Amino acid sequence: MTRKHDWPWIVAAVAAASVLAILLWALFSYLTVWRFDSQTEPTGTPSSGATSEPASQVSLEEGSHAYTMQWGGLQRSYRVFVPQGLSGPAPLVVMLHGGGGSGAHAEKAYGWDQLAASQGFVVAYPSGLGAAVSAWNVDGGGDSDRNCCGQSGRTGVDDVGFVLNMVRTIQADLPIDANRIFATGMSNGGILSYSLACESDVFAAIGPTSATMLVDCPNPNPISVIHIHGLLDTSVPFDGSKGGGMASIDGPPIETVISAWRKTDSCAAPSVSTEGVVTTSIAQCADGRTVELITVADAGHSWPGTPPSEQQGSAPTSSAPIESTQVIWQFFASHPKG
Repeated sequence: MTRKHDWPWIVAAVAAASVLAILLWALFSYLTVWRFDSQTEPTGTPSSGATSEPASQVSLEEGSHAYTMQWGGLQRSYRVFVPQGLSGPAPLVVMLHGGGGSGAHAEKAYGWDQLAASQGFVVAYPSGLGAAVSAWNVDGGGDSDRNCCGQSGRTGVDDVGFVLNMVRTIQADLPIDANRIFATGMSNGGILSYSLACESDVFAAIGPTSATMLVDCPNPNPISVIHIHGLLDTSVPFDGSKGGGMASIDGPPIETVISAWRKTDSCAAPSVSTEGVVTTSIAQCADGRTVELITVADAGHSWPGTPPSEQQGSAPTSSAPIESTQVIWQFFASHPKG
């Protein structure tokens, strides 16, 4: 039985426990997002958590570093390259890896850091999820027939929301020009760049490579588009036939995708030129926008200009004198928001 003179001690103990609980909760909230410098990139499984979290608070340093955030009940990871002596407002390029890749691989493979260092822009490399093969959800809530791609597609991971929150997080810490935010990607990542264009108004231009558009896109905002595709691609066939490989991409013909964006952008008829194995079709559009399609006759599922050892996917080595990263950046640099 509790004695009367024990009550003050009990009240004090309860108050102290409450204060400790508050302090522990504050510490947990602070540690929700932290920076780490290893190249280990975690995977996870989705939950039904809310997907409206505010932009995370991080301190982005010069050079290349890795970061994490919580989004949709999951730990998500991304890398950011900040050139030395950045003076804003600066452009931001979001580089989206292909299926089975990672932000770290995309940073190593495609040469964006070197270009960013010389041209003065920031590059972000988010990573997809997957216990076996990392991938992006590119076609909505996980209830479509396509369910692309991988675990993320099957379970409806909010990858569009994650990428947009990553962009907001970077904008909160660095002097980013809101009119010069761009997205590019290889294969599954390129498909996600189309989803980002369809479901947001953040980006001035996109540069998908070896990709197609799978998301329904009835009323997109006008945006400049440069699309690069190998005509020997069997994973995302140019003619829209069903692709091989684990993903079995089954999208529309690339010409249909490009025609839809020309209509969205109120473009004039395209001019077409061919040099060797490279054919370039350029349509000038309203308000200074452009929709450009580059095809490479002897290229497969690849990022033309990347060394074969760094390629994701099966790809014949093209003879084309084209450096996709340089070509896409030149396009981006010429196409800010109007």
